[in-house]
Amino acid sequence: MFSPADAACGVSNQNRPRDSQRFVFLKARPISSSTTPTTPLETDASRTQTTRRRRSRKRSRFLAAGAITAIAAVVGTGFAVQSSIADENARTAVMTALASSGAEHVEQLELNAGRLRARAEQASESAVSGASVVIAAAEGKTDATDLSASVASLSPVTLLAPERIFELVDVTTTETANVNASTTEVDRVAAEQAAVAQASAEAAAAEAAVEAAAEAAAAEAEAGDAVPAAPARPSAPTDPNAAQQIARQLMANQYGWGDDQFGCLVSLWEKESRWNVNAYNASSGATGIPQALPGNKMASAGADWQTNPATQISWGLGYIASRYSTPCDAWDKSEASGWY
Repeated sequence: MFSPADAACGVSNQNRPRDSQRFVFLKARPISSSTTPTTPLETDASRTQTTRRRRSRKRSRFLAAGAITAIAAVVGTGFAVQSSIADENARTAVMTALASSGAEHVEQLELNAGRLRARAEQASESAVSGASVVIAAAEGKTDATDLSASVASLSPVTLLAPERIFELVDVTTTETANVNASTTEVDRVAAEQAAVAQASAEAAAAEAAVEAAAEAAAAEAEAGDAVPAAPARPSAPTDPNAAQQIARQLMANQYGWGDDQFGCLVSLWEKESRWNVNAYNASSGATGIPQALPGNKMASAGADWQTNPATQISWGLGYIASRYSTPCDAWDKSEASGWY
């Protein structure tokens, strides 16, 4: 190869001597310690020529030594540069590997940190939810102040480190278990007391029922011995109208009913038709003073049943006698159900 040393020596790639020739070129011929004695015949030209040859040999020796030094420097520099490049490449590879490994490590750490926080926040949410249920159940039964404070400490969960969240979750879980146990005990005692109270109430009710039954039996026995009182019945009018006078006479002659039955009859038919021979109920079709249903039933008492009050009254008395026995019994039925 063409080296910088060759350039420094002015030797071209084509004219550079081979190594064996180079070393021959660099060898200096020994200078004899003996000198040729000058003769008077030496001229100035010969002395000048001899001096030039000596200077040329010195210059050749100097250039050869410089060339050798330059070649060694260049060769050494090449080795040094190659070694430096190799070292730099190795360092670059190591740094690249470390950087890649570090990036992956950082990503893994970030992923693990995110998972840890997610688990911590999930544990906090579960603990707060369970504690809230227990606090609501403990109201009015047991003291849940410490548990409420523990729940409040978890409220800024996004500002807490995961390790701190787990610590507070453990405290909240413990307090939740304590409050729940206290509430359960209070409920148990209350249930026992309620059961005792219910049993007492049932016993008292049973005793009261026995007493009430005894009193009812006694009252029934007394009622059986007593004469039943007659129900209040309408009294007969002091001034009956014409139709009512006909009815009083017919009921006394045909059935033997007196004024006590007459009073019930007057009230019964007053309620039904106001003793109007032309009364007619459009919704039911009931007709006349006794409100026969249908009205043509009264034809059995007479063909003039539509206009003659006596015919209508005669039919009505016969209906009462056959159906209720007496006008007062018919009145009781009308009072009880609204019709007779």
